[in-house]
Amino acid sequence: MTAIHDRGLAFDLATLNRRRALILLGGAGLASLAACGTGSTPTASNPTTTSAATGATSTAATCDDVIPQETAGPYPGDGSNGPNVLTQSGIVRGDIRSSFGSSTTTAEGVPLTIKLAIQSSSSGCEPYAGAAVYLWHCDINGEYSLYGKGITGENYLRGVQEADAAGAVTFTSVFPAAYSGRWPHIHFEVYPSLAEATKAGTKITTSQLALPEDICKTVYGTTGYMQSVRNLSQTSLTKDMVFGDDGAEHQLATVTGDVTAGYTATLSVPV
Repeated sequence: MTAIHDRGLAFDLATLNRRRALILLGGAGLASLAACGTGSTPTASNPTTTSAATGATSTAATCDDVIPQETAGPYPGDGSNGPNVLTQSGIVRGDIRSSFGSSTTTAEGVPLTIKLAIQSSSSGCEPYAGAAVYLWHCDINGEYSLYGKGITGENYLRGVQEADAAGAVTFTSVFPAAYSGRWPHIHFEVYPSLAEATKAGTKITTSQLALPEDICKTVYGTTGYMQSVRNLSQTSLTKDMVFGDDGAEHQLATVTGDVTAGYTATLSVPV
């Protein structure tokens, strides 16, 4: 990977040091996943898979805890570190595969639908209707729009959605790469309302979603993801700088589907 990711890892480490200090003081809560099952890797004879991560344990969601707070990383695009895409017309959308505005470039990759269920921890995990989620992740090359070499003019793989009555948000995207030093992941910020999100206002939490190992290995065997095979082999959930404290036990998505029709990743997010 390019040097831009090396700078990103240093940025993440500094933030995570604060997070771990908060954990020692009891200031960081743990969230739970909703009913994640384990499954096999998709093959031609077994095209559909439901998977949680290898070696990780999932539990039913409770509201004693909230989703773990994580670093937004160095490429948030929310105005906290350079560009601010949140205030731009076009950011509120479900399909985040293409850039909006002056460019209409579409990101390549295996189709991925991302479904988050936002829950109110103060109301017994009732749906958080009206909350807003800003979600972003890297592309097939492990680069982030607005920041990566040659794609500073792109804003694909970024979008905002308002939670419906069931607290649900859905994004249509592509499967992210594995870049050097990090487990495959998706970033998101939760805001109390769409108005607050689109003015880059006060957020409720920032966290990350982890993707299961067996699904990643299958996707990375397809065209365009070659570098991800090596990068994935050099890390693990337990060694990852973000998920390593608990092996992503509470941030691991349940994933179903196949490389042809695409995958769907789901995660319950108590906040």
